[in-house]
Formats: sequence, structure tokens, C-alpha cells
Amino acid sequence: QVQLAESGGGLEQAGGSLRLSCAASGRTFSSYTMGWFRQAPGKEREFVAAISRSGGSTYYADSVKGRFTISRDNAKNTVYLQMNSMRPEDTAVYYCAADRGLTISRRVTTYDYWGQGTQVTVSS
Repeated sequence: QVQLAESGGGLEQAGGSLRLSCAASGRTFSSYTMGWFRQAPGKEREFVAAISRSGGSTYYADSVKGRFTISRDNAKNTVYLQMNSMRPEDTAVYYCAADRGLTISRRVTTYDYWGQGTQVTVSS
């Protein structure tokens, strides 16, 4: 089992940047595919980005491609989401998630463990 804790959220102006971090407990972090999801008020949770166990493969939602970058540091048990050129529509609670499967997935139901989330607000 792994426990996840997000940090780095906050208030940012449109066009600005934020970096989210997700720290994982346990010694098996490198055996999990990791993902970032977000949920805006009144909307379903949606996929943002995911990264393979080694970090060699990444996958992005079309809405963030070219603006967001997911990365991981297995030595630090941490996954990151660098968010640039932010837009008001990026406003949401951002969650990191861990998946024991081998392939990268964008499906919420694939992921086994979730953090509590961190609020990101982008003002226009």
C-alpha cells in the first residue's frame, strides 16, 4: 500500500506557473505508474497526465499538452506536475494517484491509491 500527499497548490494569475508535488510513502514507489487528475466544481474528475514506472513514458490530456509536464524522482518517492501558461479553466482540485498496473492509463478507475488533493486557482 502507498500513501500520497500533494502540495504546491495555490492562487496564480493567468499565464503564470505552479509546480505540484506528490510525495509517496513506502519503498515501492518505483513499481507504480503515477497520474495526475483534477476535478473542478460540479464536474467529474478528469485525467491530466501520467508517467510510467521508470519515467521514460508520459501521457497528457489534450487540454494541457505543451503546457504541463509530469516527471518523477524515484529516489525521492515524488512525482511532479509543472504547470506553465496557466488558464482560468485549469482551476480545480488536483489529485495524484498510483496504479499498480504496467501500462499508462487515463481512466480514474484504473488507479488504486489517491491523495487528498490540492487546490489550484487561476485568476483571469
